[in-house]
Amino acid sequence: MIWLGIVLLAAIALAPLALSLRRTAAARGRQEAAIALHRAQLAELGRDLADNRIAAAEHANAVLEVQRRLLAAAGNAEAESHTSSRTPVLLALLLVPVGALALYLLGGSPDLPAVPLADRLAAARAREAQEATLIAQLRQRLGELDPRSEQAHQGYILLGNAEASRGRLREAADAWRTALAMRFDPTIAAEAAEAITEAQGHVTDDAAMLFRQALAESPPDAPWRPMAEKRLSEVK
Repeated sequence: MIWLGIVLLAAIALAPLALSLRRTAAARGRQEAAIALHRAQLAELGRDLADNRIAAAEHANAVLEVQRRLLAAAGNAEAESHTSSRTPVLLALLLVPVGALALYLLGGSPDLPAVPLADRLAAARAREAQEATLIAQLRQRLGELDPRSEQAHQGYILLGNAEASRGRLREAADAWRTALAMRFDPTIAAEAAEAITEAQGHVTDDAAMLFRQALAESPPDAPWRPMAEKRLSEVK
């Protein structure tokens, strides 16, 4: 099935290039038709002169004009044949899919079986359930620790990181603020303030307070300082 998809995509991608060959043929057909028309006009002028329907001087001028147009059309046809050669286009039609196939065989894995969407969704739900179980166990363990211990402080930072990775920003901010109550850390304070801001959609008073405290106690080269300063500039 994957090879059928590859062939269809290649055909769609190269279709405009293939159509350009038809446009080139049509252009040449128009040039040949113009040349044939001018030759027919010359023959008609010859008949008019033979039947005395046109004077010799008028015939000469008309023939000269038609010959000029004939030469111009022939020149255009020759230039078109040189500039619109089919050879580069045909080479591109051949080399592009061959090159793409070679690159895919080098880096792709066409023999791997496809994973149905239902299986991928089930695997994602299983991972979420496992993460939720681990976080519940971590919360239970933190409840058993001395809140003044360094182990508890690091545990709440870990809990905040885990909740943030799941997109649960309010829970992450709560965990980080618990860690800050044990011992203040400017970086954790900035992360907690940003989580509160993203969860609420604006810089709240609590977030602004954490940003200011983090800036006051952080080194000048802290990488998150520009972000914190920008957030404070949004406070109305």
